[in-house]
Amino acid sequence: MKNILFLCTGNSCRSQMAEGWGRKIWGEKYNFFSAGIKKHGMNDLAVEVMKNHGVDISSHQSNVVEEIEDKEFDIVFTVCSDAHETCPIIPGAKIIHVGFDDPPQLTKKLSN
Repeated sequence: MKNILFLCTGNSCRSQMAEGWGRKIWGEKYNFFSAGIKKHGMNDLAVEVMKNHGVDISSHQSNVVEEIEDKEFDIVFTVCSDAHETCPIIPGAKIIHVGFDDPPQLTKKLSN
């Protein structure tokens, strides 16, 4: 099975949600992982929203790339500009950038 990594800045929301959806939809076909350039911890709202849609990411942990270096990745999706610009070299992996706005920042904008 191919290993797919979702990479963002803090591995707290976007990459965690992408990993959760990947596992739910294509988990029998691919291995999914997520990591960040920095560790920000899990976003409680992301966990709640995913749970509301039938995807449990409550057992996920916020990781940095160095903590999962023992894996070989076939594809790395960078899901934010910061991760795309600072993506570490991952030998053999195809890097694909699919940028998403930062959900916690969007909620701040909505509440103002």
